[in-house]
Amino acid sequence: MEALSRNPQWKGRRGPVLLAIMDGVGYGEYRDGDAVAAADMRHFRALEASCPATRLKAHGTAVGLPSDEDMGNSEVGHNAIGCGRVFSQGAKLVGASIATGAMFEGRVWKELVANVAASGGTLHFIGLFSDGNVHSHIDHLSAMIARAAADGVRRVRVHALLDGRDVSSQSALDYILPFEAFLAGFNAKGFDYRIASGGGRQYITMDRYNANWDIVKRGWDCHVRGVGRRFASAAEAVAAYRAENPQLIDQDMHEFVVCDANGPVGTIGDGDSVVYFNFRGDRAIEITAAFEEENFDKFDRGPKPKVFYAGMMQYDGDLGVPKNYLVTPPAIDRTMGEYLAASGVKSMAISETQKYGHVTYFFNGNRTGKFSETLEDYVEIPSDRVPFEQRPWMKCAEITDRVIEAIDSGAYRFIRLNFPNGDMVGHTGVFQSVVCSMEAMDIQLGRLADAIRKAGGVMLISADHGNSDDMLEHDKKTKKVLLDKDGNPKAKTSHSLNPVPCVIYDPECKGEYERNLAEGLGISSLTATCLDLLGFVPPADYDRSVLSMKA
Repeated sequence: MEALSRNPQWKGRRGPVLLAIMDGVGYGEYRDGDAVAAADMRHFRALEASCPATRLKAHGTAVGLPSDEDMGNSEVGHNAIGCGRVFSQGAKLVGASIATGAMFEGRVWKELVANVAASGGTLHFIGLFSDGNVHSHIDHLSAMIARAAADGVRRVRVHALLDGRDVSSQSALDYILPFEAFLAGFNAKGFDYRIASGGGRQYITMDRYNANWDIVKRGWDCHVRGVGRRFASAAEAVAAYRAENPQLIDQDMHEFVVCDANGPVGTIGDGDSVVYFNFRGDRAIEITAAFEEENFDKFDRGPKPKVFYAGMMQYDGDLGVPKNYLVTPPAIDRTMGEYLAASGVKSMAISETQKYGHVTYFFNGNRTGKFSETLEDYVEIPSDRVPFEQRPWMKCAEITDRVIEAIDSGAYRFIRLNFPNGDMVGHTGVFQSVVCSMEAMDIQLGRLADAIRKAGGVMLISADHGNSDDMLEHDKKTKKVLLDKDGNPKAKTSHSLNPVPCVIYDPECKGEYERNLAEGLGISSLTATCLDLLGFVPPADYDRSVLSMKA
C-alpha cells in the first residue's frame, strides 16, 4: 500500500480530524414521528446553522443496494464511509447469484444437497424471516427451497427469526401465513417441508459483537435441540404470544418449537445440512461459531451434531468464517484506514459494544484486526445489557470522555466514533426514549465541539443511515399516520430512506475551501472529505469530497 500524497496547498489543521457518526440519524420526511426534529438538539442545530453543511444519501444504490427502495444499514453504511467507494452489497450479490443460477452450480450448494441425499437427513434453513433486505430476504429463502425440491431434497425445515425491526413491528404473520401456504404446495407433491422453530431476532440467535451469548444459546437450544415453548405451528405461536401481550413486537418474541404427536418436528441432527441464510455478517458470526468451532466455550451445546454448515456469504474473510458459503462477498480494498496507516497517521476508532465492529471491522472493509498495531488504537466501551429504551443515553457520555482525552493528548490526527443511540434506541419504537437518546447525544456533541475548538481541530458530523427520524408508520400515498387495531399510531422500528447530515465544524478555517458544500452525494463521499481535511489528496477513484478546495 502506497502512502497518500500530501496536498501542497494545505496541510490541514493543528488539531485532529474527528469523524462523529450519529448512527441512525437522518432528516425526516414527516413531522409526525420524527424524533430527531422533536428533540432539543441545540448544539447540533447551532453547528448546522453556522457551519458548512449538506445532506448525503445513505440508502439504496448510494450504498450498493439493489434499488433506492432499499433502506441503508449500518454494515453497508460503514463500508461506504470507510472505503470511499460504492460496492455491490449482500442483497444485490445474492439476488444476482440466484437469478443467474450461479449459487446452485457452486460446490457448496451441491455439497449441501449431496450430504442429505447420502444420509437421508434434513436440509435446514435458519435466518431472518422478512423482506427487510438488511440482513436477509425471504425471497432468497423461497428460491433456495424451490431449488432444493428440484434437486430432490425430500425434507426441509425452516427456523424463522422474526423481524419487526427492518419491517413493521408486528408483521410476523404477514410472512408466516403466505410462507406456510408456499410450503404446503410442496407437501402436496409428497415433500416434507415445514417451519420448525423460531422467535424474535433480539431474543434468540442473532447476537453480535459478543454482547450477549445467552441470545445465541436460546437459539441453539430452540433450533438444534428443540427446547422451548411448544406449538402446533409458527402461526399458532405468534397468535398465542400476541394474545398474551398485544404490545409485543416481533423482534422480542420468545422462542417457539413446532411439535406434532411425536415431539419437535425439526431438531438438527447428525447427517443434516444447515444454511444460515442471512447475508449480513455481524449477527451471523456467533451462531456460526456454535456450529463450526470444536473448542467452543461460550455455552454448553450438548452433543454437537455432525452437519454440513454453510452461510449465505463469508462473514469474516480474515478469519475464514464460515468455512463454507454460497455467495462470495464484495472484495473491499484500499480503505481509508489502510491508507492512513501507510501514510503514518496515528488514528483512533471508538464506540460501545453495539457498534464497535462498525467503526473497526466494517469500516475497514470487512476486515478483522488493525492495519498497524503502532498507529491504530481501537477502543470498545462495554454496552449495558438492558433494553435500550430503558437506558436511551447508552454510553455516549463514556465514549465522549475517552474521545476528549484523546483530543487533549495530541496523540491522534484522525479519530472516528460511533454514537449508537439513534439506531439502537430507534429500533425499539419507543418515541420518548428515542427523543431522550437524541438529547443525550447532543450534549456530547457540544462537549466534543468545545474540545475540538480548543485543540484547533475539525469535527465532521454525519450518519450511516436514518432511523430515529421516522418512528411512525405512514401510508405512502396519503402520507397519513397508520393506526393499529386500537386506534393508536403504529410505531416504526426499521431504518428510513431519508438523507443524513454532513456538517463540518472547522473553527480555525481560513477559507481554504468553499463554504457551500456539494449536494446530491452519498455517504461514501465522507472518506475523501476526511482526507481533504487531513491535508491529503484523496485517491483518484474515491467518490468526490463534499469540499471544493481553493487553489
